[in-house]
This record gives sequence, structure tokens and C-alpha cells, in this order.
Amino acid sequence: MADTSAPGRARERRIGFVFYSAVLVALALLIALGSWQVRRLHWKEGLLAAIDQRLRAPPVSLETALGAWRETGDVDYLPVRLEGVFRNDGEQHFLATHKGQSGWYVYAPLMLADGRAVIVNRGFVPYDLKEAADRPWTPVSGTVGFHGLARNPLFAKPGWLLPDNAPSDRIWYWKDFPGMAAAMGLGATEILPFFVDLSAYDRSIEGPVGGVTRVTLPNRHLQYAVTWFGLAAALALIAGFVVWRHRFGRKS
Repeated sequence: MADTSAPGRARERRIGFVFYSAVLVALALLIALGSWQVRRLHWKEGLLAAIDQRLRAPPVSLETALGAWRETGDVDYLPVRLEGVFRNDGEQHFLATHKGQSGWYVYAPLMLADGRAVIVNRGFVPYDLKEAADRPWTPVSGTVGFHGLARNPLFAKPGWLLPDNAPSDRIWYWKDFPGMAAAMGLGATEILPFFVDLSAYDRSIEGPVGGVTRVTLPNRHLQYAVTWFGLAAALALIAGFVVWRHRFGRKS
């Protein structure tokens, strides 16, 4: 038999208030998360379109890239032309994989004719070819010209799970721009404020495998938005059913 006493009705109202409040708060949170993912989706689509446009553009001079950096602070994936002399004694090694094989990206300073330097990712070498003395080719010397992709620098570790870099061993786990520059001995040299990943150059010169830049970015924001909105819809249906059952489904 239903509790028709005043205390019972008051308790039922309190329970109803808590239930409705919890449902409304949860719905607001789920809808907010879904809306945030929609905004992230639009941002990611714009970023991917900008990257695609850059990759399709002809290579620009380093001066043009430098101007873009000074104006926007973003030159990621901008094709550039370079010419200079690699300073092999400044070589650094970034732990990497390429086509399923573990190894190293070889970073080295490229000295420009005007005395400035660019830190270049020359490409990939297998794990056991980390040291230049172990490689089956002669270190590149003299002036070389090639195309590359500008890459934005990092100034802080992007995640706490990454190990700390080991500059004394010339081993890097994240691209610490000032740290690499110091390890290369470029302190007194004017350095262009971004990396360049080598994409193609005279293949008569043996060396690391170039063209290793990864330009695919995950874009799962639509899935996440559908998930959050779907949970909100499910919660609304369940809450509606509970209310209907409470008001009309019970028999006194």
C-alpha cells in the first residue's frame, strides 16, 4: 500500500528532487562534452585542410619560411628549399621506427652559406647503424641541396610518459629544440627557429632514408561526439521511462 503520510510524501519529493537534479546535471555534462568534440572536429578538419594545402604547395625559401614563423609561429609541414654543408660531428639520434623497423632519426646541423644553421632530420637508419663508423657509406661532405618540410620546435616534454633525453649520449626521445642546439655546439651560431625534415635530395649521395615525416593526424572527434550525444539520448530515454513508470505504471 502506498505511503500516503506527510513524512512519506516529503521523502518522495526529496528523492525526486535528487533524481531530477542528477539527471539534469549528467545531461548537461554529456551535451557539453559532445559540443566540445564538435568544436574540436571543426578545428581538426581546418588543421588537416591547412596541412594538405601546405603539402601541395611548391617549396619556399628559408627566408620565406622564417617570415611565416615570425608572423604566425607555425610553419609545420611547410615545404622549403635548403642548401648547405652538414656538420657531421654534431649528429644526434632520435629513437624512432620506420616501416616497422626500429632505429634512429639522424639529426645534424646544416651550415648555410651565410653562417647560420638549420637543424635537419636527415632521415632513418636501422638500430645497429646509430654510429656513423658502423654505416656502409661515407659521411656526406661538401655542399648539398634538397627539399624538406619545416617542423615546429618543442620547448617542453609533450608527455610525462616519455623518458628524459640523454644529451650526453646524443640520444633523444622528444625534440627538445634548445637542448639539441646546445648538444650540437651551436650556442654561438644563429639558428633558424624550426626543424626541417629532409624529404628528397640527390640520391647519388648515400645516407639515411629521407622522407620519414608522418603527416597523418588522428581525427576521431566525430566518433567521440556521437558517443557523448548518444549517451545523453540514452540517459534521457531511461530517465523518461523511470518518470513514466513512477507516475503511471504503479497501481495503488
